[in-house]
Amino acid sequence: MRRVFVALMLAFAAPGCNSLPVNGAGPASVARVPLQIRTASKVRQFSVEVARSEDEQSRGLMFRQSLAPNTGMIFPMAPPRNASFWMKNTIIPLDMIFIRADGSIARIAAETVPYSLEPVDSGEPVAAVLEIGGGQAAKLGIAENDHVIWDDKAR
Repeated sequence: MRRVFVALMLAFAAPGCNSLPVNGAGPASVARVPLQIRTASKVRQFSVEVARSEDEQSRGLMFRQSLAPNTGMIFPMAPPRNASFWMKNTIIPLDMIFIRADGSIARIAAETVPYSLEPVDSGEPVAAVLEIGGGQAAKLGIAENDHVIWDDKAR
């Protein structure tokens, strides 16, 4: 199968609403690491959650009511592969940043539509996908071929 539907893999295993984070706070068990994006004019600093397990990746940022500036979630993919995400149960718009193995940005899907079941594809094999608040990439001057740096070994 050409497309990897990360969110679909465990869609039925999503936890009940009572245990879901709100107001941008993530689960305590998800690691948070520093991440930098080197744009043409500036280095942008983020603190992101790392979704490593299938459960973390399938849940992603679903049910979040907000996402603080300079935060997000990164989905590492080893080995690199074509990725496809959707916005099921995702309340807020997101920018999806698809990252090649060399750290360069392959594609930015800006302001993805909340609750949409339409797949958002990477267009090529990627090593990670970064989700940040909708519109933040444009606001911060983040563009294709900028470089993303993060410690993918941190936990």
